[in-house]
Amino acid sequence: MSEFKGIPVRSVQSGHKYVTEHGFTAIRDGVKADHQNEAIRGGKPAWLRAQMPSGTGFETVKTIVHEHRLATVCEEAKCPNIGECWNAGTATLMLMGAVCTRACRFCSVDTGNPRGWLDLDEPRKVARSVELMNLNYVVLTSVNRDDLPDGGAMHYADCIRAIKAVRPQTAVEALTPDFAGLVSAVHTVMDSGVDVFAQNIETVERLTHPVRDPRAGYQQTLTVLKEAKRYRPNALTKSSLMLGLGEREDEIEACLRDLRAHDVDLVTMGQYLQPTRHHLSVQRFVTPEEFLQWRQLALSLGFKECVAGPMVRSSYRAEQALLGNNAGLG
Repeated sequence: MSEFKGIPVRSVQSGHKYVTEHGFTAIRDGVKADHQNEAIRGGKPAWLRAQMPSGTGFETVKTIVHEHRLATVCEEAKCPNIGECWNAGTATLMLMGAVCTRACRFCSVDTGNPRGWLDLDEPRKVARSVELMNLNYVVLTSVNRDDLPDGGAMHYADCIRAIKAVRPQTAVEALTPDFAGLVSAVHTVMDSGVDVFAQNIETVERLTHPVRDPRAGYQQTLTVLKEAKRYRPNALTKSSLMLGLGEREDEIEACLRDLRAHDVDLVTMGQYLQPTRHHLSVQRFVTPEEFLQWRQLALSLGFKECVAGPMVRSSYRAEQALLGNNAGLG
């Protein structure tokens, strides 16, 4: 079995089909091997070098996650910040398994049709893990589950309530799929007591397709975010934007303005990195200075916080989102 930063991963080749332990087929890393895209010439700049994970905190979180057979976006999406975040004692837990019904061309999560499979004991396991890790802030995210009538909204709600039952002081952020725009599903999550509701816009409107799966939509994401805020005004709403996919500056600004027009409170911005050769190519590397300029623009537009930097991902040090310090990046 191969490893990613010291973590065992399935040995099937990227872009090839395999049969999961639950009996359905999936594609490793989400995109078929017949897609071949060039990597950007010259390699990554120095500011994109992540440290190898190490330390007591990292080992503790890894042990808890694996003992409880939890999926984390940290592993499945090959996040470069896994060492920093896990060493700080925080992890983004991925609900409803590790196989997504959609195939976004930027994402390395495996894709397939789980045919309604759910781990009904997951809410208890997630709550126990949060309790063991003694977390004051936890991010719950998930694969898209278009095979479920509500997109998995009730499962989200069950997990959030289970966490609140054992650790009422823990703030919970739900980074959800778009539930195909189903308003009742958004209400189900908001009724659970979630503190932060997040749904990622991912890219500017012009690049939504081919970057995102055809079932996703720029306006659909905006509508879901606005409905979450309308339904529970005291909850925070959040979205995230990748740069380096070929977007223009005026499109980035337009996207930020669209998010604010739909009452989004928090936004993160980071560099897109090509997870495999089968995924979309990086068009350019955005400098740390540029990210700081985008942060200043976002704050001037009225966002409560914008965490922006080359290595930033949607859940990056999410517990620091309201400290006003760009999650410690300066």
